[in-house]
Amino acid sequence: MPVIVVGADSEVGIAIIWRLQMRAGEVRAFVSDREAADALRGRGVKVAVGDVSDFSHVEGAARGAFCAVLITAAPTDGRETAFANPRSVVEGWLHAVTAAGVTRVVVVGEAPPHGGAPAREIAAVPTVGRTTDEIAAEVAALDDAARL
Repeated sequence: MPVIVVGADSEVGIAIIWRLQMRAGEVRAFVSDREAADALRGRGVKVAVGDVSDFSHVEGAARGAFCAVLITAAPTDGRETAFANPRSVVEGWLHAVTAAGVTRVVVVGEAPPHGGAPAREIAAVPTVGRTTDEIAAEVAALDDAARL
């Protein structure tokens, strides 16, 4: 069951990708940086490159995935986006991955209010005061638990 990491070209996103690759299963990445895309492809990751604030890009990349990991820092880390409001970007991701058929969503970082968010399962992984390895381990454990 595939998992996609949106904002995978961030430091925590890369750590999550590496952790998820330690177990069997398809790992996908959605990135906005072409150099990061090349590096991830070199590690065997399926990669989609696009604008993190273009929800049609995110939806297309997430089609067929079981789980989506959303890195909330991605729209605030200085990358160019079409939309200015980072909170709206993350809320848009929630709707885009659900429209793509994703069942499980893991929000890494500050989760937007998701009243009425359509995904069946949403988990939040806080990042404050934690190392990237701790965050990646928790995301992988949540993804593994959802597969049982």
